[in-house]
Amino acid sequence: MKRLAYLAHNQTVRQVARISVGGDQVRVVISNEFGARPLTIGAASVALSAGGSAVDPATIKALSFGGRGFAVIPPGAPLVSDPVDLPVKALASVAVNFYLPERTGLGSVHWDGAQTGYISGAGDMTQAADFKAGSTTKSRILLSRVLTTAKPDSSAIVFFGDSITDGACSTADTNNRWPDHIAERLQAEGHSNVAVVNEAYSGDRVLTNGMGTNALSRFDMSVLGHTRVSTVVMMMGINDIGWPGEGAITPADPEPTADDVVAGYKQIIDRAHAHGIRFVAVTLTPFIDTFKGTPLSGYYTPEKEKIRQAVNVWIHANKTADGLIDFDKVIEDPANPGHVLPAFDCGDHLHPNDAGYQAIAKAVDLNVLVGK
Repeated sequence: MKRLAYLAHNQTVRQVARISVGGDQVRVVISNEFGARPLTIGAASVALSAGGSAVDPATIKALSFGGRGFAVIPPGAPLVSDPVDLPVKALASVAVNFYLPERTGLGSVHWDGAQTGYISGAGDMTQAADFKAGSTTKSRILLSRVLTTAKPDSSAIVFFGDSITDGACSTADTNNRWPDHIAERLQAEGHSNVAVVNEAYSGDRVLTNGMGTNALSRFDMSVLGHTRVSTVVMMMGINDIGWPGEGAITPADPEPTADDVVAGYKQIIDRAHAHGIRFVAVTLTPFIDTFKGTPLSGYYTPEKEKIRQAVNVWIHANKTADGLIDFDKVIEDPANPGHVLPAFDCGDHLHPNDAGYQAIAKAVDLNVLVGK
């Protein structure tokens, strides 16, 4: 994978995303919300993925924006395409293509996408069934959302989190993030009109910016910005605890108390409830020895473990949340409390592997998510 500071002009980006709920029409959202300059989209299209960089040529649909086949997105703004007729089934994989005719900075990037994106050589490849990639990336570049038509009784669950919800350490291109498995279960267990929206990114914190925007700041965009949201599921706080003082990335950040993290949770619960949205809290999973033997080994200390435990005590005891999911006990090694079970450990002692993500998704009571 090549890590690019920018995309040279005259290239096409093709990215694959799996949707949760199907429909007869599709719209795409491209983001320049974190860009500092206008972003030019020369052409764009959507199609059903045929695997890898290929698409089903019979399904390629050109996208328009207010009736035009091109657009300029101002800094700080998203761009929503016009709807196109493209029947998509639940859990279908859709390829989104956009041609960037000008030298383009990557201001709006989801860096840990766990899905291969394909960047062409020179030219507009938005109508191509396949192309030879000049480079690939595991990041999401500029692509924000894929929207489908929704039935009148449909709703959405937003999974609001950090790297564990983002699927860090999961096998790329296999949809092994734990919300992916929840989407599969919802479809299989009688909740076919409940959409899954993954609004997580690696490094996210409740209180403080760092590898991205803090949860309190991005709540309106990441949760309230979606339609028909019934529930927000929040698993966040371990980076608030772990990053400060770890020596490599945020050594000068002050360590929050458990009460600080809890105060952030309370704010988000109040804001969710003010909009009629249920709030489900998820316990913070074990992290003893996280990044041990690396320059990031200061992420874990015994003092930080006490903060994690105190936050989990509050999550268990609070009466303001509408539901609880206890991933702490699913992931913890019963023979070695505070540690991730080796069978579920991807190797850094923080993130689950594919088996771990599958296990925590399987442990969720869907009634907690959809309400009774």
